[in-house]
Amino acid sequence: MIVDSHCHLSYKNKLENIDEIIHAADIAGVKKFLNISTNFKDFENLINISKKYTNIYFTLGVHPHEADQTTEEIIYEIKRNVDNPKLLAIGETGLDFYYNHSDKENQIRSLEMHIELSQETQLPLVIHMRDAEEEILSIFKKKIRNKNFTGVIHCFTGSQNFANKMLELDFYISASGIITFKKSEELRNIFKTIPDDRLLVETDSPYLSPEPLRGKINQPSHIIHTLRVLADIRNDNYDKLCLKTANNFDNLFHKRK
Repeated sequence: MIVDSHCHLSYKNKLENIDEIIHAADIAGVKKFLNISTNFKDFENLINISKKYTNIYFTLGVHPHEADQTTEEIIYEIKRNVDNPKLLAIGETGLDFYYNHSDKENQIRSLEMHIELSQETQLPLVIHMRDAEEEILSIFKKKIRNKNFTGVIHCFTGSQNFANKMLELDFYISASGIITFKKSEELRNIFKTIPDDRLLVETDSPYLSPEPLRGKINQPSHIIHTLRVLADIRNDNYDKLCLKTANNFDNLFHKRK
């Protein structure tokens, strides 16, 4: 069984027919999906999609690109849905200092609010990080003194040192289609070092289609290309790797009450 641990199925302008997408994914062996929130406007649609499809779960949170919008009211709205059995995580949140679509201080404030909610609810975090390794590490180390929290660094493109530090903090590392790109040799070498029990795989669809589909709209069925490269670089059996990453998903994203 394959699990797509990070996809955006609520993007109607990109992925219009969810029935067809889920059917194609099923044929490819993808049996479970985590539908990721990026802003408050997503919330209702994410919840409704999860009601319609038994194998689609969801997160709630505000992406760092939208962090200027994060308010106590939005955090309360996430908290209000914590008892929904299909809500598996908080996020995606994090820091993105490459694009800086939101003010840096607002990104930090938003991330800290999400962390505090994760600590309160014991739901894991889905973390987006770009050009902000030291800042993420500093915030995590400060916050974890109060109470433990965990989660995943999604679509990992960081350094080996950052991967090591996140593993020390009990986080998971997720591989996306980027590991299939020709110029991603350094990233592939990092993924050789991630322990079996801390590895996840994702599409981040509709973005980041893996080779040989790069440039096309991504969808969960394309995850098989990422898994094949991941199995190859780790000298692992494809089917066993699918099972390992599926088990890791279940271990991380279970209700912690």
